[in-house]
Amino acid sequence: MGSPHRVGIIGVGVISRAYLKTFAEAESVQVTALADIDLARAEAAAAEIPGAQAMTVEALLASDQVDTVLNLTIPAAHAEIALKAIAAGKHVFGEKPLAATYADAVKVIAAGAAAGVWVGCAPDTVLGTGIQTARAVIEAGSIGRPVGASATMVTPGHEAWHPAPDFYYQAGGGPVYDMGPYYVTALIHLLGPVRSVVGMASRTRAERTITSQPRSGEVIRVDVPTHVTGVLEHEGGALSTLIMTFDGAGTKSPNIEVQGELGSLTVPDPNQFSGEVTLKPNGGEWAVVPTSAGYEDSGRGVGIVDFAASTSERPARANGDVALHALEVMTALHEAAASGTRAELTTTCVVPPAVPFTAAEEWRA
Repeated sequence: MGSPHRVGIIGVGVISRAYLKTFAEAESVQVTALADIDLARAEAAAAEIPGAQAMTVEALLASDQVDTVLNLTIPAAHAEIALKAIAAGKHVFGEKPLAATYADAVKVIAAGAAAGVWVGCAPDTVLGTGIQTARAVIEAGSIGRPVGASATMVTPGHEAWHPAPDFYYQAGGGPVYDMGPYYVTALIHLLGPVRSVVGMASRTRAERTITSQPRSGEVIRVDVPTHVTGVLEHEGGALSTLIMTFDGAGTKSPNIEVQGELGSLTVPDPNQFSGEVTLKPNGGEWAVVPTSAGYEDSGRGVGIVDFAASTSERPARANGDVALHALEVMTALHEAAASGTRAELTTTCVVPPAVPFTAAEEWRA
């Protein structure tokens, strides 16, 4: 791939700032090109990155200075841009979800395999010290055989803070497709792939009013369910209860809690890279678990850093197979809710290798 690994970013919106912060700290990755539907926005971002150029999407895809295309467009454009990048012979790493629909995601994975390029996808939050330390506890046998888990995400919606929240309420949006990737991917890392799902869903309001700037007061349409709950049956037998909603003020429930035959474990916010893990053995008290695994002080983009360091013996962790399986889980959850039936999964994935504790100065080098 060359060193440093050269990344071209398509879509220079809000989330790009987090990626750029990580890349500025990582010596193994270099941002060489940026493109956006608003070229001025790409030019402004490129001006702050030594060696980077602003260009059109077409020019970026054709550039011989780009190894991997980082696809930070809106969900509806994820598949289109990914397929164009693959056709241009580029590796591609996308923001979640992998595509707006499962069918499109299948096309992306198939195209990548046929072209011999790597397809990766967020979330890479699961590679941080929070989820990885929790995973280490489970794999050490501290809670015995996992029996079940609960995963809860409650928010009143994104129209109160996002400058352009429309896409959260369009196809490919909603609480499951927006925040579900963090929770479902974390559950896959902790408990393994999913065999089947059941679920129910509702749409509380047909319209929402933006209260953030610069469009405060504007009314937008809601096309997707905004409250979804379901149960995931993991291949190992554990059952995860999932609650994802844009219709609540908040919750005191742990983001994720795992129950086992010998104890229970609280897992930090899977939308963050770190956080407190606590363990309660049967007959014991809750206690904080010392950090023992994961990329220390990491941020969005560490998945590409991980890829740049991968080998045939240790494949990339934030890979397309995991993202495809997670997307099918989320799609099946909506389908099960709509039909009132149990949905069987057609995909599975290999749980990526655990991340040993890696100090910040080590993964940034």
